[in-house]
Amino acid sequence: MNAVFLGMASLLTAAAGYWVFGRGTPRPTGTWAMGALLGSFALAFASYAPLFEDAVETVVPHVARLMSNTASLAAATAVLAVSFQLNLEPAEARRRIRVRLVLLAASALGMTALFAYEQMTHRSPQVYAFYLLLYISYLGFAIVDFLVQAVRQSASTRRSSVRAGLRTAAAGCGFALVYVVYKLTRLIDLGLGLGLIDSHSECSSLITAPCVFSVTSPALAVLLICLGLTLPAVVYPISQARRRRWEVQSFEALGLLWQDLSTAMPHIVLPSTDAAEDVSTDSDFLLQRRVIEISDGILALRPYRSLRVQKTAQVAFDAGTEQGAAAVEAAVVKAALVGLKTGRFADEVAPPPAEAASRKDLRADTEWLILMAYAYADRSERVADNDRTEPVGA
Repeated sequence: MNAVFLGMASLLTAAAGYWVFGRGTPRPTGTWAMGALLGSFALAFASYAPLFEDAVETVVPHVARLMSNTASLAAATAVLAVSFQLNLEPAEARRRIRVRLVLLAASALGMTALFAYEQMTHRSPQVYAFYLLLYISYLGFAIVDFLVQAVRQSASTRRSSVRAGLRTAAAGCGFALVYVVYKLTRLIDLGLGLGLIDSHSECSSLITAPCVFSVTSPALAVLLICLGLTLPAVVYPISQARRRRWEVQSFEALGLLWQDLSTAMPHIVLPSTDAAEDVSTDSDFLLQRRVIEISDGILALRPYRSLRVQKTAQVAFDAGTEQGAAAVEAAVVKAALVGLKTGRFADEVAPPPAEAASRKDLRADTEWLILMAYAYADRSERVADNDRTEPVGA
């Protein structure tokens, strides 16, 4: 038990330090709220550990419960603050956070006063019932508030990592509500004097009642909510690295096609602002520029695009597939380059492929041009213009 809870507390403390001190400047929106969330959860986990509980209760008996409950309320408030700062306008987010902070302060002060009075009355069940009522009222309100926001935002966000993170956090709210229901049941039990729950039993296992409700459920809730809120921050650098690798590979894959087009038509090359541009650091900009230059080159070849070559290529390749359509277009472009060099216009101009016109973003344009570039480089000698003796096309 000590290893589990103190280990999680250490991990969450390290994560809080990373968010607050290791994120660099300027810090992203919600940094301090996220740090408070992780720090509060770290304190809550530490208070579950028997070693920590024994240490603090040698000073003030039963104070570990108050520390754990207060930390849980602070963490719930921090969860709401993170959600508000990420999803609302700054002014509205600040207004809502101020309201929650006032409620948190009132709840914490009320719980502390009731705890002190409970100790003076030798742990009166009635006083403890009021303590529980105050605690679960604010905790339940905060959990439901965040659950509604998480479900709503997960349905509208476009980023898959954010959607997965919010749904994970919503699952954590489900376990937190199990804990709230347990506390509510205990409150009713105290109020009616039914004696259904033994409040003096020690937790020796995380899977036996009532520990599964009082310890395991909130622990799972903490893990899932923290994982859900931090998942986008963890996934983002990985996705960015994958995107940059794809951009570099795509830039290189378009090299031969771009080289032939730019050599034949130097005017398509856009002016460079930096002679020392590096594809590893400016991959997004350089790939976009290369795609634009290739597209401009293909457009400039329009008078030389032979309909005869296009029809011949459609017979040679399966034009019904994307790869086949790219091979047909590569044949037309290569034949058009030959026509440009010899100064011979096409008798009948071939129309542009429908596949190219349907693409509306950089990635789709790039993927189409890469298919063309592969066909252009790997399938020479496959299609010939009947009016020439040397093979042309892809």
